Amino acid sequence: MTFYVLYNRLSGNGTGEARAREVEKFFKKMTPVFVDITTLDYLKFFSELDSDDKVILCGGDGTLNRFVNDTEGITFKNDILFFPTGSGNDFWNDLGRKVGDAPCKINEYLVDLPTVIVNGKKSKFINGIGYGIDGYCCEEGDRLRATSDKPINYTSIAIKGLLFHYKPTNAEITVDGVTHTFERAWLAPTMNGRFYGGGMMATPDQDRLNKERTVTTMVMFGAGKIPTLAAFPSIFKGEHIKKTKIVKTFKGKHVIVKFNRPVALQIDGETVKNVTEYEVIGG
Repeated sequence: MTFYVLYNRLSGNGTGEARAREVEKFFKKMTPVFVDITTLDYLKFFSELDSDDKVILCGGDGTLNRFVNDTEGITFKNDILFFPTGSGNDFWNDLGRKVGDAPCKINEYLVDLPTVIVNGKKSKFINGIGYGIDGYCCEEGDRLRATSDKPINYTSIAIKGLLFHYKPTNAEITVDGVTHTFERAWLAPTMNGRFYGGGMMATPDQDRLNKERTVTTMVMFGAGKIPTLAAFPSIFKGEHIKKTKIVKTFKGKHVIVKFNRPVALQIDGETVKNVTEYEVIGG
């Protein structure tokens, strides 16, 4: 039996391998084989594994997203484990685990994933689709990251966006054929898990392994800047859904969200600019 550790050497500003090697502390009697995924042929790699070999994927939510999309169509016959080395680690948090915990098997979380369609492009996602000020935060974070090595404070970006920079939109949300309209929509994510954005519990009642494979769409709407800013911190504990005058949630298998002007959208933390609508189909 061999343990193969997959990592992205380009992640974390080039620290991907160093951070992945933190997994070595869990190995006492064997030495794992480290494999850089930036040049990996997944089909060839998995076809050549012995039946008792195990694979440990190291990275963050973005690495998980790329993995499930790059390996689409491959049936995993080996155990796939995950070890978080990212910054947000919302997937790991959703599993009830903490940074520093041992790698755990994730095969069951890699199948029957929802699909998002944006600008005609289809892709699978692990955690969620952010649309509204959350997409704006990712867009602004990308801009800051390109000009500075300082850590990105997304909470600070969100607060400044709410107060000064981001303007809410009108939203049309259709879930399983039923359409709902909202004015002054600030957020309209659709979630496979509970967490996104580095710890925001957007949809506390969402179960990524639910039998129907439904997703949950949440919308925060209607209020002005100051009331929305006052309510925003409650999202980190999932208590925002109690504020039913400004927050609604919908469960379903087929979701279409439209805004009346283009804004940024994020898919598991990866930014897509100038989006007027997205569509999600449950797994």
